[in-house]
Amino acid sequence: MYSRLLLALAFLFCINANLFATPQHGIAMHGQLKYAPSFSHFDYTNPNALKGGTLRLGIVGDNFDSFNPYIIKGNSAAGLGYLYQHLTEGAEDEAFSEYGLIAELVEIPGDRSSVTFYINKNAKFNDGTAITSNDVEFSFTALTTHDKAQPFFNAYYADVKSVNIIDKHTIQFLFSTNENKELPLILGQMPVFSKNYWTKNDFGRASLTPPIGNGPYKIKNFKPGRSITYIRDENYWAKDLPINKGRYNFDEIIFEYYKDNTIALEAFKAGEYDFRVEQTARNWANAYNGKKFDSGELIKEEVKHQMPAGMQAFIINTRREIFKDPKVRKALAYAFDFEWTNKNLFNGQYARNQSYFENSELASSGLPTPEELIILEPFKSQLPLSIFEQAYSVPNTNAPSSLRKNLRTAMQILKSAGWTVQNNQLKHTETGKVFEFEFLIASKDFERIVLPFIKNLQKLGIKASIRVVDTSQYINRRRAFDFDVMVSSIGQSNSPGNEQREFWHSSKANTPGSRNLSGIQDPIIDQLINLVIAAPDRESLINRTKVLDRVLLSGHYVIPNWFNPVQRIAYTKRLTKPSVSPKSGVSIDTWWFKQNGSDKAL
Repeated sequence: MYSRLLLALAFLFCINANLFATPQHGIAMHGQLKYAPSFSHFDYTNPNALKGGTLRLGIVGDNFDSFNPYIIKGNSAAGLGYLYQHLTEGAEDEAFSEYGLIAELVEIPGDRSSVTFYINKNAKFNDGTAITSNDVEFSFTALTTHDKAQPFFNAYYADVKSVNIIDKHTIQFLFSTNENKELPLILGQMPVFSKNYWTKNDFGRASLTPPIGNGPYKIKNFKPGRSITYIRDENYWAKDLPINKGRYNFDEIIFEYYKDNTIALEAFKAGEYDFRVEQTARNWANAYNGKKFDSGELIKEEVKHQMPAGMQAFIINTRREIFKDPKVRKALAYAFDFEWTNKNLFNGQYARNQSYFENSELASSGLPTPEELIILEPFKSQLPLSIFEQAYSVPNTNAPSSLRKNLRTAMQILKSAGWTVQNNQLKHTETGKVFEFEFLIASKDFERIVLPFIKNLQKLGIKASIRVVDTSQYINRRRAFDFDVMVSSIGQSNSPGNEQREFWHSSKANTPGSRNLSGIQDPIIDQLINLVIAAPDRESLINRTKVLDRVLLSGHYVIPNWFNPVQRIAYTKRLTKPSVSPKSGVSIDTWWFKQNGSDKAL
């Protein structure tokens, strides 16, 4: 009898051993953490970087009227990320790992049914009050349930079942599923707000009252439409943590606002601010010259990065009746001549987007692999045969192709969709509706790209126009999905997961402010998103993401634009940076000012 009892207890122990875990200094999505508990600093930082000086940055925009970037109302000021810290901090030289910040330790049971965060007892807001579990719970509730919160968070944390405050410094999140592998990590990314402050102030109201934060900087002063200045908090509680060594080196950071990019560029060349990222190929090729560049006072540099480029594209709003047919959306892509655009407008600096996960191992290419086919098999009867029989390729005008051939192909596709040219206008054969739509843009710089596209569309009988609006109106119309076609970029990480719901899930198609700009509503895509989120290992994640990529591409929701595998930066010679760059490229928070022209830190 006694021996049987021992056997039974041993069996129960084997079953339940995986339910228990030890608190760790960090968590990795897949594999092991790069940095041990005793690490002193990230490899891409210089712990001896000099502190001091005022960093001036330029921002193109009309105005700002809010210090809360987490709500759908208002136009947020630049740099607000400096005010708030998260439970954990990501390492920029790993695929997806998080290390303790506000939460000094993290505990995940073997069955991944929950995550427990142990709050650092030294963690404080910048008014000196302690950060507690109550603040964390309040932050989660505000982000996921407040009617004015960005809808992104509700989707991001959808698999959290409940929150359990264990004590003042310990909080547990219970999950509705154990298949959401990244949920503990993305909960670590959650900003933490002061419950005391926000219960006395309206979280959902756009306001220019500086809030209570817990980050390395505080708002010093601001002039709406002109500038905002952040000052380093000398009492910042986390300044000596290993994750922060060599970071946040400037005493002050000033964001100067400029009405348009041309004015901003000239201001930089005149020495009005210190660091600039150039997004316009024409400027990079022709405008970064003059005495200050010749003398070395200003430096021009291209920095390679290893981050996915995502998808920059003309976003087609499928909520519009004329864009509901995927054949129509497919036809439009044949009228965009990227090769001509790249040669004549971009000095050949760009490559074409061919994937929603461009410039990464997550991007699909060629025909599906055997591993991908296994994932696709349950959906095969519901998917276009082209996914299985033809490698996806964006239309191009390289020989033997040409714009003329592409336009003929486009017209054939449009005819098959019920559109014909009548009196030089493309009309629907049944309704007689004229095919016309509008490009919504926020920068006149993009007109030179859209206008040749419009001319090509006119050859198909399509009446297209451009509407240029200011930044505030652009943001509001984007949030309300009030556009026909717009230009946008959908960024990606090396570890896609819950954010994909916000980008493509049916539940977000009609949620104002969501990132599902195209209005995608496809149950297969919904299921594939769930598979990506539940990927048990890196190999599975890669294969499932490639399948999601293939299905998205087959829907022709966008007309792909272009990407650049390097970051184009220019900066004053007074600035210097660590010898090692992270995978993400440039991280200005690791830079510092030289002393007496020396590029060596003390």
